[in-house]
Amino acid sequence: MHQMNREMRACIEECLRCYQTCLGMASTHCLEAGGKHVEPRHLRLMLACAEICRTSAHFMLLGTEHHKHTCAECADVCEDCAKSCEQVGDMQECVETCRRCAESCRKMAA
Repeated sequence: MHQMNREMRACIEECLRCYQTCLGMASTHCLEAGGKHVEPRHLRLMLACAEICRTSAHFMLLGTEHHKHTCAECADVCEDCAKSCEQVGDMQECVETCRRCAESCRKMAA
């Protein structure tokens, strides 16, 4: 396995945590809450966020330099997801997790 620095390990953990949080909240909290929580744009964004987080973690684990591209996109999608969750309300865990992931991914993209 390639050498991973501490910052990259932390980013992988943040990405996987965000993947789990967004997917979990979309499939349970949002579906059960209904209303604004299940509006197509919001739900698609949460699922897209989960997927780009999983993909970014995967690219870092592979050790490919292309992780910089996925991490840059991940940071953008996470920030959009955090804003959407904030607007919907009652989703603070998702907001915080997405923002931490975005910050970590921005460092990896640089």
